Amino acid sequence: MKRRSIILSVAVGVTLTIAVIVLSPAWAAELEPVKASEDNKGFVLAGSGKRFVPWGFNYDHDDEGRLIEDYWHSQWTTVEEDFVEMKHLGANTVRIHFQFGKFMLGPNEPNEPSLKQLGSVLELAERVGLYLDITGLGCYHKKDVPQWYDALGEQERWDVQGRFWESVAQRCADSPAVFCYDLMNEPTVGGRGKRTDWLGPAFAGKHFVQFIALEQGDRARPAIAVQWIRHLSAAIRKHDKRHLITVGLVPWSLPGKGLTSGFEPQRIAGDLDFVSVHLYPEEGKINESIETLRGFCVGKPVVIEETFPLKCSIGQIERFIEASRTHASGWIGFYWGRTPEQCRKRGRIPDMMTLGWLEFFESQANRR
Repeated sequence: MKRRSIILSVAVGVTLTIAVIVLSPAWAAELEPVKASEDNKGFVLAGSGKRFVPWGFNYDHDDEGRLIEDYWHSQWTTVEEDFVEMKHLGANTVRIHFQFGKFMLGPNEPNEPSLKQLGSVLELAERVGLYLDITGLGCYHKKDVPQWYDALGEQERWDVQGRFWESVAQRCADSPAVFCYDLMNEPTVGGRGKRTDWLGPAFAGKHFVQFIALEQGDRARPAIAVQWIRHLSAAIRKHDKRHLITVGLVPWSLPGKGLTSGFEPQRIAGDLDFVSVHLYPEEGKINESIETLRGFCVGKPVVIEETFPLKCSIGQIERFIEASRTHASGWIGFYWGRTPEQCRKRGRIPDMMTLGWLEFFESQANRR
């Protein structure tokens, strides 16, 4: 049972239970589409012109590491509860992550049950009053990646990625709850050497980094990134011409010596509606994180699409977010399905880290 009367269960007969979402009347206000402001420094609501600041959560997996697609058919009430809890904590935006293999049964065959469930998420977001950052083409769980997909060449892989986005955009185009489409989480471009695996190394059992090309050949890596973005954006625009498009960038996307993704902000920003960067500040290195953030300020709004006190204290994350307000136009942290009360009750070290983050998030919600 979530806090604050989120779910009211009413017994009917012996075995049937009806779950009713208890919503605040204020949430029933119709969502307005979001667009970039005229000065390209932030966002506004398309109808009223009111300033909009994304402040929300990555709803990327639950406490057991399951992705939303692992339980949204059999445990839909859990998704409803979690959305309402995120709203209560002060969020206006939720980033959801979809795996390619759960949405495409074949090169030309979208998974209709998954698309139908996406429709249910859109309706839920509209009822609760939350905008969605829809991140696609995930291959987080390697076991869920179709063999036929991995066997494709670069252009064929891009083509079926485009079909994924066509099917998603077609389902989402009319919903006011869509904040943006994030083409892929942390893409990178292969280098001079020939790769054999489209996925980067696993972290905590999931593959977050994904390659869009196994080798660059005689091409410039940023040029490959631009071509890929244009290809997928065109697929989305066939069905949806109004919702924003971005891509989730690792901090080492900035040009320079050492490891880089090939997705240089200055080169790709012209083909995006805004820039998204994932930043986890380190203890005692807040200034370095802010300097990295400045590198992504290239004339488009910037959203810190992932952040969390993973490598620093709550005090340091507070300092980071405060200092980032000069450069960023939105912030998205994490919610893994456990309320502050549940974290406090279980009391393990990870729970207390999450508790500190959720309490800080809620305290800052009115400042967005």
